[in-house]
Amino acid sequence: MSLIGKEIGDFCVQAYADKEFKEIAKKDVVGKWAVFFFYPADFTFVCPTELEDLQSKYADFKKAGCEIYAVSADSHYVHKAWADHSERIAKLTYPMLADPTHVLCKDFDVYIEADGMAERGTFVVNPEGKIVAYEVNAGNVGRNADELFRKLQALQFVAEHGDEVCPAKWKPGEKTLKPGLDLVGLL
Repeated sequence: MSLIGKEIGDFCVQAYADKEFKEIAKKDVVGKWAVFFFYPADFTFVCPTELEDLQSKYADFKKAGCEIYAVSADSHYVHKAWADHSERIAKLTYPMLADPTHVLCKDFDVYIEADGMAERGTFVVNPEGKIVAYEVNAGNVGRNADELFRKLQALQFVAEHGDEVCPAKWKPGEKTLKPGLDLVGLL
């Protein structure tokens, strides 16, 4: 079953962000674009490369009106310990959500019950709190922040210009398609 259009459930979790503990709830997410970036666990191998890559694009996401939320089943204390011991994780300024009770992992359908951790899933949530794009990767394959940002830009464009669609590899300023009108040229 697809999660496109699913409204995210209510939640309130602890987070580690900017060297302090915070509480993040659904009310903090709704009203702006958000990316929930699930990863299997702290103190692992692929995860820090992805999280650091995402940090390198964080200013662009913020400028586009989008907040990033990294999520794992670890506690906020473990997030802090990881940041204290890893140069890559110490750089992160976006919130790392703690999901030890798996509320978020289950809501976004990425919980691996046998392992007690999350799949490597990426979800873009619109300002209404609905999932508008997602992908779930194998645990041993890292993701690309540049491509995620491109997808966010396309989703935002389509949300604003509902009569246009973005073709493959579309970037802001490039030609879009208008269903019905551009179909003739594609045949």
